[in-house]
Amino acid sequence: CLKPLWHNSDRCGVHPSFALVCCGAVFPVTVMAAAKNLPHNMGTYLAERIVQLGVSDYFAVPGDYNLVLLDQLLLHPKLRMINCCNELNAAYAADGYARARGVGVLVVTFTVGGLSAINAVAGANSDNLPLIVVSGGPNSNDFGSERVLHHTIGEANFDQQLECFKQVCCHCTVIKSVANASWKIDLALAQCLAQKKPIYIEISCNISAIQHYSCAPPTSTIFRQPQPSNPTSLAKAADDIIDILAGAVKPVLVAGSGVVADGAQKAFIA
Repeated sequence: CLKPLWHNSDRCGVHPSFALVCCGAVFPVTVMAAAKNLPHNMGTYLAERIVQLGVSDYFAVPGDYNLVLLDQLLLHPKLRMINCCNELNAAYAADGYARARGVGVLVVTFTVGGLSAINAVAGANSDNLPLIVVSGGPNSNDFGSERVLHHTIGEANFDQQLECFKQVCCHCTVIKSVANASWKIDLALAQCLAQKKPIYIEISCNISAIQHYSCAPPTSTIFRQPQPSNPTSLAKAADDIIDILAGAVKPVLVAGSGVVADGAQKAFIA
């Protein structure tokens, strides 16, 4: 279940404050200062949201479907683009960044870029890593036109890459209108934080720089609220672990990926 809790909506260009309810978890509002003097478009909105998640570097391979988006991301003074030789390298770099910093960001071009990166994204999914995959997409006017576009497999259906990423991401969205772009971005990011899994955001190449009041720099941020463990299950698990260790001669503890995903490194070492 994912729904907005809107408060004090302002149609004059200030993004409304809100909380998100995602899979039973509430992501409250924290008011903060956003970057100033940036155009109010989807690209800069996404950039500000990424910065709010603690990301300062994103990994990218430019291509004609994401060039306008990359131009807008580059406007943010707190973001740095790391150019990579190919998309698979970029995806693994974003995977490592997510392990070290909590969230990683990958920006690729349509189909030839996204499909090159998908193996690393599948790995991030299996290791419960919050990885944000952003791909440029076809011009919004081309959907339904029956045109055959480059970077595709030669068919008029533009969903090939989307269908592939649905298998390895907890949430996928295609943005073809700037009017609901900020809303779709926030929903996707909330899912990424709640499920600790990769998400896929596809953005039509012709809309990243279009200014819209809903894309004003957000003054609130979505943050992850720790979810308490079930006390009964936790106590039973702890008792079982203690029993096993007590009967071992030379016990060795090996931490799995869930320790990092749940931020339990210090507790594990203690």
